[in-house]
Amino acid sequence: MKLNWHTLEKVGEVAWAKYSLRRCTQVGKRIRVAGQVQVHNRGRIVIGDKVTIRATHVPVELAAGSSAELIIGDRTYINAGVSIGASVSVRIGKDCAIGNYTLIMDNDFHSVENHKVSPEGRPVVIEDGVWLAARVTVLKGVTIGQGAVVAAGAVVTKDVAPRTLVGGVPARFIRSIDKAPETS
Repeated sequence: MKLNWHTLEKVGEVAWAKYSLRRCTQVGKRIRVAGQVQVHNRGRIVIGDKVTIRATHVPVELAAGSSAELIIGDRTYINAGVSIGASVSVRIGKDCAIGNYTLIMDNDFHSVENHKVSPEGRPVVIEDGVWLAARVTVLKGVTIGQGAVVAAGAVVTKDVAPRTLVGGVPARFIRSIDKAPETS
């Protein structure tokens, strides 16, 4: 194997990933991290194989509360400023792309009436191949179907059907997405 700057950079990102994600319950193979990741794990955080976290200018936050689970599938890409909080369960599928400053949480963390009371969380499921563009907010109890795309700045308050494009506040259906092209 020929050593060059690009190869050394990859090796450094893999080594940094092991250190940065040491508080996770389970970390897959060939994870890459560039920048800072803040891990707060009082439950279970599992990261699949070949996940990339690119947090070069703003840290990424991964948090699982007591008895909560946060699962990130293989080959998922997480960009800078992303914050994922699980009080019950957040599951992100394989081959997903999560844009800058996206917020994913399964709990409101306080009620409108009483800021000292934390309401019950509801699981969030993001299926395989989903793309969340920059500054998307995914709220509790939402399932985003396989291959869906959420436009930048959208607030997802309800389930998103597979292979659809949604956008806006709150996120609404824009159009269906054609079948993905065949790859060889």
